[in-house]
Amino acid sequence: MYADCEAISSMGGNMVVSSETLFTSTFQNPNFTYLPLEPLPPMITKEENGSLLRGKEEMKSGSESELQETTEQPLKKKRYHRHTAHQIQELEAVFKECPHPDDKQRMKLSQELGLKPRQVKFWFQNRRTQMKAQQDRSENVILRAENDSLKSEFYRLQAELSKLVCPNCGGPPVPGGVSFDELRIENARLGEELERVCAIASSYIGRPIQTMGELMPPSLELDMNIYPRQFLEPMPPPILSKTPSYLDNNNLILMEEEKTIAMELAMSATDELVKMCRTNEPLWVRNNKTGKEVLNLDEHSRMFHWPLNLKQRSSEFRTEASRDSSVVIMNSITLVDAFVNAHKWMELFPSIVARAKCVQVISQGVSGTNGCLQLMYAELHVLSPLVPTREAYFLRYCQQQNVEDETYWAIVDFPLDGFHNSLQTSFPLYKRRPSGCLIQDMPNGYSRVTWVEHAEIEEKPIHQIFSHFVHSGMAFGANRWLAVLERQCERVASLMATNIPDIGVIPSPEARKNLMRLSQRMIRTFCVNISSCSGQVWTAVPDSTDDTVRITTRKVSEAGQPNGLILCAVSTTWLPYPDHHVFDLLRDERRRAQLEVLSNGNALHEVAHIANGSHPGNCISLLRINVSSNSSQHVDLMLQESCTNKSGSLVVYSTVDVDSVQLAMSVEDPSCIPLLPLGFFITPMELVNDGGCKDEANGHNITTGSLLTVGLQVLASTIPSAKINLSSIAAINNHLCTTVQQISSALSSNCIGSCNEGDNGKEK
Repeated sequence: MYADCEAISSMGGNMVVSSETLFTSTFQNPNFTYLPLEPLPPMITKEENGSLLRGKEEMKSGSESELQETTEQPLKKKRYHRHTAHQIQELEAVFKECPHPDDKQRMKLSQELGLKPRQVKFWFQNRRTQMKAQQDRSENVILRAENDSLKSEFYRLQAELSKLVCPNCGGPPVPGGVSFDELRIENARLGEELERVCAIASSYIGRPIQTMGELMPPSLELDMNIYPRQFLEPMPPPILSKTPSYLDNNNLILMEEEKTIAMELAMSATDELVKMCRTNEPLWVRNNKTGKEVLNLDEHSRMFHWPLNLKQRSSEFRTEASRDSSVVIMNSITLVDAFVNAHKWMELFPSIVARAKCVQVISQGVSGTNGCLQLMYAELHVLSPLVPTREAYFLRYCQQQNVEDETYWAIVDFPLDGFHNSLQTSFPLYKRRPSGCLIQDMPNGYSRVTWVEHAEIEEKPIHQIFSHFVHSGMAFGANRWLAVLERQCERVASLMATNIPDIGVIPSPEARKNLMRLSQRMIRTFCVNISSCSGQVWTAVPDSTDDTVRITTRKVSEAGQPNGLILCAVSTTWLPYPDHHVFDLLRDERRRAQLEVLSNGNALHEVAHIANGSHPGNCISLLRINVSSNSSQHVDLMLQESCTNKSGSLVVYSTVDVDSVQLAMSVEDPSCIPLLPLGFFITPMELVNDGGCKDEANGHNITTGSLLTVGLQVLASTIPSAKINLSSIAAINNHLCTTVQQISSALSSNCIGSCNEGDNGKEK
């Protein structure tokens, strides 16, 4: 190290040169000009650093005695040598030719210039460092200018995107959208180009070649009794993509210090849930007209002070709160196990929970349930693409406790965003405030469940046909959760029962369970495919009445569904008939056969029947389609399940072949059987003609009816990468509209017939 200092000191001159001035000062040479450089920190190893520190301490201790000795003697200045102008000129000339001279070149250069080889070596090192710094500075200026330009462009585009609104749903538009006018122009251009190429090819092969328009059928073959439904291939415009999912929040894990906070919040949330379940007025006020309980928000704020000081409610957020209680046919241990298992929770609520995942187990608890705390993700949906899904991360806590000498299980969900600010928000923003249920065991394997649902949702526009359904709490309220739970508990009890007689060709209890599991998968597949879950993008059909028809496509390559390109269309219509009338029409295969668009005039014969609920409409049927093409070698079958509860009804069916049914009944795994379900979702709904007030005394017209959602799916192509064309979209849209019209006509005829019978009875 001291040898290096001596080498630097021998570079000439009478001026003291420090390490800082060595890199910042400008060489005073009339022939060369250099820009000043930024000071570079000296590179010091750990051993040198330690020796320097020890040297400083020794110098400090002996500085006072040395000062007295040196004051009497004059200070001697060290002499430093600068390079001469001639030496620098020669060094620069060599540097231009060879920036990295070897040992021989440095030795020769030192002899010619009268310098030591180490001086030449250090000069070249310093010169290379100086050149590198100049280049870095120039590149930095250019990159900074480009960065500023890109930032300005990004902010401009972001401002433009924030102003765009989808005209159909009021949400953000799909990026990269193409107008139909542009598609028509492009289609016409491609058609002319195709005709020109066909004309040239015809002149060579000596016979005419058909164009694409002559090859394509005028409409799709939408035969409900043919499986799989295949259409002719080549198909141009758009395949709809998926939007980014809220589940893509990577690395969302609670740290150890956050786990402690989460456990404290779990205790507070459990206490709040118990009080909300067991306290009546003034916290809950019953509406005399509707019979529903309404949460008193002021009383709630006074009673419960949430520890995390979440943001106060604003006009952009709407509070939804509801409470309900019911008795279900399932014991508390089985219920609790279903709530702490994300997959079982999805199976228990197929029409509400589209996706669920346990992100992290924060506390295992006792036996995996009591005291269990989990970080959960869930996506909740309504069975229609017209209603946006609700996505949320939340913490779920399970605890067994004694309240007034009674043993309860408390399942409570509470928000995560209060202390985890790195969470990406969903659209629309959904905050799940402390919600859940109290479960109390009752005799004979029953349980009493009291459910509280409390959330804050960002106020976003919803299609007017579902506006009252969502805002009244019927879509995501406690009444719907509990109605679906009650129905599914009946279904699970039927699955496990061995004393229920079945009708038809079911050979064994195991075959019965497999057929029920196959039907359960059919129901779940239908629910997921007709909603807007998983970022599925739906497009409005321009010619649809009331703008209620939506279409989408899916590329399927996994087992359980037909592989290829699937076209799905969904429509929702308000009908002035009670929901149970619509349900009875659609679940009865004999009455549904009157609807030509659904049966193609073919009769249906029930060959197997499984009752899975107290209501006669809760059942699974295996139907034989009586068509002329049936033979002993080929038989078309249809698997159908119908279910109903207080919140709504489902009728779902799918064509299957005999081999698949035999596979399911032979106690094999039925998960590989491909299903492409179609069906109906019916929910009771009051139509309010005057903007939401439901008081007949004030002159508002209220009509009791129901919402009918029809979901159709067809296999457009067996090639997943194929594209759909506009004629296919028009065909399935016409089929959907015809289906709704025939259902409405059939209901109208039945209503008129029942009224006439009633009038004749009165006359007699």
